[in-house]
Amino acid sequence: MTDRAPQLVERSLPTEESRQLVALVRDIASREIAPRAAEEEEAGLFPREVFTLLSGSGLLGLPYDADHGGGDQPYEVYLQVLEELAAARLTVGLGVSVHSLACHALAGYGTKEQQAAHLPAMLSGGLLGAYCLSEPASGSDAASLRTKAVRDGGDWVLTGTKAWITHGGIADFYTVLARTGVEGPRGITAFLVPGGAEGLNAALPEKKMGMKGSPTAQLNFDGVRIPDARRIGDEGQGFAIALSALDSGRLGIAACAVGVAQAALTEAVGYAVERRQFGRPVADFQGLRFMLADMATQIEAGRSLYLAAARLRDAGRPFSREAAMAKLFCTDAAMRVTTDAVQVLGGYGYTLDFPVERLMREAKVLQIVEGTNQIQRMVIARHLAGPETR
Repeated sequence: MTDRAPQLVERSLPTEESRQLVALVRDIASREIAPRAAEEEEAGLFPREVFTLLSGSGLLGLPYDADHGGGDQPYEVYLQVLEELAAARLTVGLGVSVHSLACHALAGYGTKEQQAAHLPAMLSGGLLGAYCLSEPASGSDAASLRTKAVRDGGDWVLTGTKAWITHGGIADFYTVLARTGVEGPRGITAFLVPGGAEGLNAALPEKKMGMKGSPTAQLNFDGVRIPDARRIGDEGQGFAIALSALDSGRLGIAACAVGVAQAALTEAVGYAVERRQFGRPVADFQGLRFMLADMATQIEAGRSLYLAAARLRDAGRPFSREAAMAKLFCTDAAMRVTTDAVQVLGGYGYTLDFPVERLMREAKVLQIVEGTNQIQRMVIARHLAGPETR
């Protein structure tokens, strides 16, 4: 059985342009993404042609400057586009979020010359990006990364291994964080590495419980040589750049989580209305009606939370705490909603014939990526009570 068309969400959008943009995204999602999602996910197929279409439609650079090929859209709008894409297929929604994350360093910290040279192709030229922070031995403790970049004349030579890289092995460019100095966060620098760089090799993609169509792989940097012109920001500034990117990226994950939850609710409501037991639709039974009501309430609360954080960002105000809250709440809510959707469908929900089992498996990863939800709680607590004492 194919996915149902997502329920149309009544959105609060700031302009007529943004309303037309969301309408365009819904059209692409319904025609090009959702009909193939279940089959391609089961087969582990990455929809590169969809990303080419999104790039050509101006949807891969929405929150960035139009002077470099971006869409000049506020995060309030960009995140709602992500939600629509994730509701159709998480591989696409999360992929767009990761691509935006990979562009963040250059767009925010690159020189004018670097931006002019690379951003147009990255934002609207059909390229696909990836973000390389995590390593086999440094996930949540990202400041302990071991990949090294050593100066050699006018070049840098990168050696080490990155892990859990979305689009690993298929990306056209990688934003890479590597150690150029002392231990800890002050010794890390950001680099823009071409996907075809000599000495850069990807391992076989990880075998995952969900998002099988999105390749996640380790990357090995075996003496990868890049010019200093591809260093982003100052030496030692890389960790600050990474944290800045993650604050925005967490909002992307929150929006994707709401999209997945919305898709699960659509399936659950449709099934409950159509399925009859004891001579009437199962949607008539109070226990199930209350379950659907709780699911819808969690979705609306999550949407409100990520939009509130986005509006802070758009206003130039601090939003790190609110981004952590949105990522935490929305991804936990997506796990609850998708699990309940499986329960609503009963035995059918546990089969591959209905998409809710896939949505449940996909929701789980959102509690892990771009900072586990335990890390989000630490971030929130630090804002409330200050750093931990040792």
